[in-house]
Amino acid sequence: MHKRSVAIGFIGTTLDRNGKGAARWNKWRPTVALCQQPDLSIDRLELIHGKSERDLGLAERLREDVLSVSPHTEVRLHRLALHNPWDFEEMYGALHDFASSYHFDTEHEDYLVHITTGTHVAQICWFLLTEARYLPARLVQTSPARGKEEERDPAGTSTLIDLDLSRYDHIASRFQREQAHSLAFLKAGIATRNVAFNHSIEQIERVALRSTAPMLLVGPTGAGKSFLARRIHELKRTRHQLEGRFVEVNCATLRGDGAMSSLFGHIKGAFTGAQNARDGLLRAADGGMLFLDEIGELGADEQAMLLKAIEEKRFFPMGADNEVQSDFQLIAGTHRDLRKQVAEGLFREDLYARINLWTFELPGLAGRREDIEPNIDFELQRHAREQGRNVRFNLEAKRQYLAFAHSPQARWAGNFRELSASITRMATLADSGRIDEPLVSEEITRLQRAWGVAAPTEPLLEGRELDLFDRLQLEAVLRVCRDARSLSDAGRQLFAVSRQDKEKPNDADRLRKYLARFELDWNQLRS
Repeated sequence: MHKRSVAIGFIGTTLDRNGKGAARWNKWRPTVALCQQPDLSIDRLELIHGKSERDLGLAERLREDVLSVSPHTEVRLHRLALHNPWDFEEMYGALHDFASSYHFDTEHEDYLVHITTGTHVAQICWFLLTEARYLPARLVQTSPARGKEEERDPAGTSTLIDLDLSRYDHIASRFQREQAHSLAFLKAGIATRNVAFNHSIEQIERVALRSTAPMLLVGPTGAGKSFLARRIHELKRTRHQLEGRFVEVNCATLRGDGAMSSLFGHIKGAFTGAQNARDGLLRAADGGMLFLDEIGELGADEQAMLLKAIEEKRFFPMGADNEVQSDFQLIAGTHRDLRKQVAEGLFREDLYARINLWTFELPGLAGRREDIEPNIDFELQRHAREQGRNVRFNLEAKRQYLAFAHSPQARWAGNFRELSASITRMATLADSGRIDEPLVSEEITRLQRAWGVAAPTEPLLEGRELDLFDRLQLEAVLRVCRDARSLSDAGRQLFAVSRQDKEKPNDADRLRKYLARFELDWNQLRS
């Protein structure tokens, strides 16, 4: 299919004014010359001009001249109001906004950015935006013919260029903000606090935007592998690196002929019951992303065909004599130790080597307890979007739930999926949009039953009538005290955040008063 060629560029306020009247046709003018290239047909020219009437007049004259030399070229004018075209921040922001609002149709159009015209600042900004894929385009440079040849050949020449842009670091801070936005996007805006997880997300963001190699996400069921894979796909689509869809399959559900057919498709009559041909999931992911969750459950035959499909982008559907093509990007997920499966002969070593270039471990909820609170907020926001009903915790109810969620009793066997279900239950049952203490107590009991655990007994608390919240909080305090070197050390650990706001924090006194509420003292704890 022939694609239309679209060029984007500034008017040259000096070079494009070259010559007056009929004499201008004997002069090299970069914008007009771009549309005169014998080996480069421009179907549409997006011409950016300044805010003055003089700039608009030049732009309109250039449009008429382009139509004279290239009647099939459509010229669209875009006014860009810049106070200072030599200011990096202003220019980058303006061109970033232009790229963000422009509708790129990469399936039907090829894009070129004309870098010959405009200030040097504009040219650098074009470079940066194109390299970062905010513009799914190539760079084109036009040049005049040499010496007297210019008058005989005002079209000059054009060159497609690919520069190393790493030395342009003038607006590194802007890139850092863009990267921060990408990281927040991958985490769905959840302000995660786990250092290891945040480090993994930072690496995933860089790899996703710089590589098409397979990724392997390792983590327990419910750790968010599928969710993260979807976000990676969406991030790559926003940067015009993918056009196709996101296709997901849990390999644990694939068995026998059904596994081969689901993944690779089949022709009519390939096996009993195959009354119609089927494309399969790999072909459905052509141009997009394929997420194979629980890849360790694939059979040996499926593993062999998958390796060929990854390396060659070609494979045989079941029963077919001819290969088909599919160019997809792969993310695999597993909760198993694939190295161990390779050693046991259950997983192909060559396939593991192919998908193990980028491996990222996603810890379960029990290993990211500091992320429980931001995920609670995220789940309540999602509930509000989906149900059209805002729900909030009472202050004491939230403290009670968090104390339990952080305690050793909370196993979180289902990880974030289980936390999501827990919050959804309380939000659904909350009267007047408020989650109160009785509702939290009921949910804690429900979770304890599901995990087969009972509330632990603390020797110092036996026989005491305490609210569940006070009991859970006090048990946590006692554990810190027993492991601490001194009363002050325990206080510093327990009040690590709030003590920073105090000019003279007295952690030992605060802890002593807290214990006194329950008729306890430091010596009792140590004995």
